[in-house]
This record gives sequence, C-alpha cells and structure tokens, in this order.
Amino acid sequence: MACSRWPSKLRETTCANRRTVGRMNTSDFIIDLVQRTRDSLAGIRELTAAELTAHPADHPNSVSWLLWHAGREMDVQFAQLSDTEEVWSEQDFSTRFDLGPVGDTIGYGHSREEATQINTTDQSLLNSYVLAVLEGIDQQAKKWSDADWDFVIGEYDGQKITRRVRTTSLLIDAIEHLAQAMYVTGMPQTGAKD
Repeated sequence: MACSRWPSKLRETTCANRRTVGRMNTSDFIIDLVQRTRDSLAGIRELTAAELTAHPADHPNSVSWLLWHAGREMDVQFAQLSDTEEVWSEQDFSTRFDLGPVGDTIGYGHSREEATQINTTDQSLLNSYVLAVLEGIDQQAKKWSDADWDFVIGEYDGQKITRRVRTTSLLIDAIEHLAQAMYVTGMPQTGAKD
C-alpha cells in the first residue's frame, strides 16, 4: 500500500522512516529497534497483581513471566555477545525480584512448575528491568561500528551468526513477547480476579 493511503499518524512516522532506511547503519537500525521495543512495553496498560500472575486458558506463562522473559532473554544473550555483565546482576535485579535460582534462567524450556515460579506482582519492577536492559543495548549500539556488528559469534545451520543478526533476533523476540502480553491483557477476561 502506498504511504499516501495510510492513516495520517502512520504517514508521519513510518513513511518518513522508509525514506531514510537506505542510509541507516547497523547502530542506527539497532537503536531504532530498541525504541520500538520500548514502545511495545509502553503499550501494556497498568495491570493488577492478579492480572500479572493470571494464567489464561491455564497456560503456564503469565504476563509476569512474559515481561520477565523479555528482559532475561535480551540481557543474557546481549551480555554474552558484548562481553559485559548482565544487567540482572550488575543492577541487582536478581535480589530485587527475589525469584531464587529460577530467576537466573531465561525461561527457554521452563517446565510448568518453573514458569509458575515467575510470579512477580510489581509491574514497575518488571518494566524497569526491561528498560534497563534496553538502555544497555542502546548505549553499546552507540559505541559499535559496522565492523563490530559484523563480528561472528557463532554458527547455526551452516550460517555464520554475527552480533548484528543475534541482536536483531533478540530484540524481535522481546517485541513478540511484549505483544503477547499486550494481547492477553487486552482480552475481556484474562482469568484474573481482583
């Protein structure tokens, strides 16, 4: 669809961005993606403790788990590829969340029992953690050149994985989890009762 046929708010932002994408370097692209992740987080309305820890349709992952996982998966992976300390420990989020050993994981492969242990009822704490991780990525992105982004950190299915590819992937994964949280919290009934 041509930009001229889009609603005015989309035309002002998206179409303007489409004209400059060709000139973006990797750092600009990652910084833009970090902001889109922040915007996704900001789109989640204020939730009650019961809504944060509800398990719609008896799914093991609550909204609390989705927010925590979005932060953890970005934090652990980006710390590894940038050779920095995790925000989780550096800024004492591990103590502030007080989730025990399960809090130090990232959530991949969680059993139902492990997932339900992520029961943080403080949305401000969850948001603060995600935002602190995003700030760390943003600050590192401002320091790295395209050559830094091209650094190969591994291989998957015969393809080299660079910092650029992994960072893009982890930010998109976070946006997807935040979108899931937004969807669930926008449903008429989340299964939570105040």
